[in-house]
Amino acid sequence: MNNSHSSLIGSRIDDNSVRSENKSGEKLAVGKKEKVTALSVYLLGRRIDCMNIPSIVEAIRKACIEDKQITVAHYNIHGFNLSMQLPWYYQFLQSAEITNCDGMGILKAISFMGLDLPVDYRVSYSLLMPKILENCNQNEFSVFLLGGKPQILQDAINNLQQQYPKASFAGHHGYFDKEDPEANEALVEQINQFQPNILIVGMGMPIQEYWVQKYRHKLQANTIMVGGAIIDRMAGMVSDCPRFISDSGFEWLYRLVREPKRLAARYLLGNSAFALQIMLATFNKSLLRVELTPKVESIDC
Repeated sequence: MNNSHSSLIGSRIDDNSVRSENKSGEKLAVGKKEKVTALSVYLLGRRIDCMNIPSIVEAIRKACIEDKQITVAHYNIHGFNLSMQLPWYYQFLQSAEITNCDGMGILKAISFMGLDLPVDYRVSYSLLMPKILENCNQNEFSVFLLGGKPQILQDAINNLQQQYPKASFAGHHGYFDKEDPEANEALVEQINQFQPNILIVGMGMPIQEYWVQKYRHKLQANTIMVGGAIIDRMAGMVSDCPRFISDSGFEWLYRLVREPKRLAARYLLGNSAFALQIMLATFNKSLLRVELTPKVESIDC
């Protein structure tokens, strides 16, 4: 499998798709033009690929059809904080072919730094995954799920097979010794025997990223995705946040109310730490850089 970054991320970008609100260029806005499919925003040195759902689905489909391998990761506030704390985690996200924006907090931070982006660039897995699975069904792709408890994993596979009968599904639970070389080699062999077009690793941040970074060079999958609690959602164990709440930027509060013990530190402390970093960064506006994809021009603000 071959790797490609720019050819999978987007297509044409119109010269007028990025505009300045004033002559000094202090405030920029990206309009919702049909030609705008992707741009990379570098926030505090972290590359965030701002892509809408159809663009990501097409990039994944293209990788599967052309027998290439890509890694699809994402930035939310928790992931951004981890990238500031763990150098290897930062390197993993930078190396992924696609690292999309998964959270209104990231979009608001980018806006606070001087660039307004449409909400279409916030791509949560609850919105993205059904579109990916529909595409898998249309193209009869195979999907391997890695993560979750054994029964939850099986429930997820059963649900998916009923909803998408033309696609193929298999999986392995996430309760194995991730430091045992033999157990991991056996798992890699199991995945490769299935030859999935898409491998979804849902073991939570940063465990899933660590595992993918360590073994992706051995995996025979066209697309490797890190998905957090997506397997629990597929099994019906975790409900999706209502769209109007997530679009308003309060999905974190919805999650916190439902799972206060598990998520209190992540959201209450993590969100505050992230906000402080962004506030401090406003003193150096060069910490936000925008690159159109393909690279038609570069904008610093």
